[in-house]
Amino acid sequence: MKGNIRHIYPGGNTPKGFFSYYEYILGQKEANRIICLKGGPGVGKSTFMRKIGDHFAAQGEPVDFMWCSSDPDSLDGVVLRQKKIAIIDATSPHVVDPVNPGAVDSIVHLGDFWNGEALKRCKSHVLESGSKIKSWFGSAYCYLAAAGSLYDALAQAYEDAMEDGELYKLAASIVGEEMAHLEIAIKPGRIKKQFASAITPAGVQNHLDSIIEGYEKLYMITGPIGLSNARLLNIIAESALYRGMDVEAYYCPMKPDEKLEHLFIPQLGIGFVSLNAYHDLEPWERKETVQLVDTNDLINWSRLEERKLMLLDCGRRMGELIDEAVRCIAKARKEHDHLESYYIPNMDFKKIDALRDEIIGKIEENVL
Repeated sequence: MKGNIRHIYPGGNTPKGFFSYYEYILGQKEANRIICLKGGPGVGKSTFMRKIGDHFAAQGEPVDFMWCSSDPDSLDGVVLRQKKIAIIDATSPHVVDPVNPGAVDSIVHLGDFWNGEALKRCKSHVLESGSKIKSWFGSAYCYLAAAGSLYDALAQAYEDAMEDGELYKLAASIVGEEMAHLEIAIKPGRIKKQFASAITPAGVQNHLDSIIEGYEKLYMITGPIGLSNARLLNIIAESALYRGMDVEAYYCPMKPDEKLEHLFIPQLGIGFVSLNAYHDLEPWERKETVQLVDTNDLINWSRLEERKLMLLDCGRRMGELIDEAVRCIAKARKEHDHLESYYIPNMDFKKIDALRDEIIGKIEENVL
C-alpha cells in the first residue's frame, strides 16, 4: 500500500448543503503536523499544496490529494501519509482552526503576501461576487435537496423489497471468509470517513481508480441507483473494527452522513466498491482478484411490480435535478473565477514560492 497516489474528496455538495469530513483528513493523535492555510480566493492555496504534494510524490512518497468538490481543478488539501503531515485549505466553506496549536497545528496565512490597499479598492466588486456565489450555491442545494427526497423514495422502495435473510447470509459469508481467522480485539480499530465521488461543476465525478490501487482483492457490488449497500458494508466495517483493524469508509454525496458506499480494509488488502451509473469501474485486467456481488439477487422483485413506473420516474427526475444543481455549481465556479481575478494581480507569488520551498525543506529535514 506504500508509494501510491490517491485522489479523494474531503467534502462535498449534498442535499444537506456543503458537507465536510475534514476532521478525518488526519487525526490529531495521528498527525505529526497539520498546516492550516488561510487566505482569500486566488491567493495560491491550491497551487501551494499541489506543488508540495507533487514534490514528495516524485520521491515515491504515498500522497493523498484532497480535491475540491466545487472546483475539480483545485485542491482542498494534501496528506503526506508516511510523514503524517497534512496541509489543508482552512477557509470557507470548510473553516478549520488549530485544535492543538503548536503541538500539532500551525497556521500559514497567505494573506500576508497580498496588497491590502489595492484589495480595499476592489471591495464592492469582491462583495458582489461573494453574494452571487452564495446565491448560486443556495440554488444548487435546493435542487439537491429535492433530488435527495426522490432518492429517499427509491431507497425506501428497494429497502421494503429487500430479502433480509439473504442480506445477512451474504454478510456472514464475506466476514467468515475474510476475517474468521482473526480474534476480537481489546481495542477496536478506527474509521476514517471521506468521499470517493462528488457533485462538481463538471458533473458527478469519482476517483475510485486511484483508491483501489494496491488492494489485493476487490468485491465489486452492483445494483440499481437507490439500492443501498450500506447495511451490508456496515456489518463488514463493524466486523473489522471489532477485530482491531482500521477501515476507510467512503460515503454517498446524496446521503453523506449515513450511506456507506465504498469500504476499504488496508490491513487485509480488501476493498468493497459499489458500482452504478454514477460511479463505475472496469478493472477487468485484474479479474482474478475481483469478486462480483449482484445485489439485485437480494431483492424480491415481485414486491416492486406495481412500482416499476414510479421507480423509473423517480430516477429520471432525480437525475434531472442533479443536472440542474450541477449547472448552478458551474455558475458559482465561474463567479468564483471572477472573484479570484481581483486577488491574483495583488499577490506576491515569488514570496509565496519561497515560503513553500522553505516548508518543503523543513519537512525533509524533519524540523517542521
